[in-house]
Amino acid sequence: MISIILPTFNRAWSLARCIDSVLQQSFSNFELIVVDDGSDDATKDILASYSDPRIKCIVQNNNGVSHARNRGVKDSSYEILCFIDSDDEWKKHKLKEQLHFHQNHTFRIHQTTEIWIRSGIRVNAPKHLRKAEGDLFSVSLLHCAITPSSVMLEKSLYLEHGGFDEAFPACEDYDLWLKITTREKVGLLNKDLLLRYGGHPDQLSAKYLAMDRFRTASMAKLKDTYSLSSEQHLMLENILAKKSNLLYKGALKHNNQELLTWINKQHWFKKD
Repeated sequence: MISIILPTFNRAWSLARCIDSVLQQSFSNFELIVVDDGSDDATKDILASYSDPRIKCIVQNNNGVSHARNRGVKDSSYEILCFIDSDDEWKKHKLKEQLHFHQNHTFRIHQTTEIWIRSGIRVNAPKHLRKAEGDLFSVSLLHCAITPSSVMLEKSLYLEHGGFDEAFPACEDYDLWLKITTREKVGLLNKDLLLRYGGHPDQLSAKYLAMDRFRTASMAKLKDTYSLSSEQHLMLENILAKKSNLLYKGALKHNNQELLTWINKQHWFKKD
């Protein structure tokens, strides 16, 4: 059995497509936990239109995607977790193929490859964002190397690393994967089993400028709270210094006083 966590906030325009792609899976032993994070559009009507007993709906005040995902996991019943974002879509055999991969490998976490749809048009993912397998710590420092909607992982692994940090309004997935990759190798099922949609105005990357503020904060937190190997520590120090200085220079260039104030308050920030 698999627990699938679907957080949503004002995504009535894509929610039914997303839910239908889960309900139409060729593997059917799952529960789908939909966490409505305070939507005020037609989300409630869409959820009310489904009668499938595998769907559990949780309605809460708007607390952000990290809280919504964590709440879904808290209410989950099974030991294998999948996540799907409410603007994404799964191919029919995603769960079946991933479960087979999970059962035949020793990875506690793995993901699939994906098809990118941007503003309704299929595009190629940038080369530096192409998925890989194995030790992903170094690449996870640079960018988010794991896609939430493509991942399958053991709940025990998720709990060992504290789930999603609710202090992060964005890049919360970067933060969790970075913690996990300090200890675990990541598997890759090299099949396009996810349609990953982007380019719409309600994405967090459109809402929050300078996303590296959250990534640098995540690296600094990891440095302070995790026991890292000497090699991991050196890689983190180098990337943190580069990203934080680029962030600072960008804030200066655009006269972003709010960001400059935030950067100067960080104990880990050192100017070149």
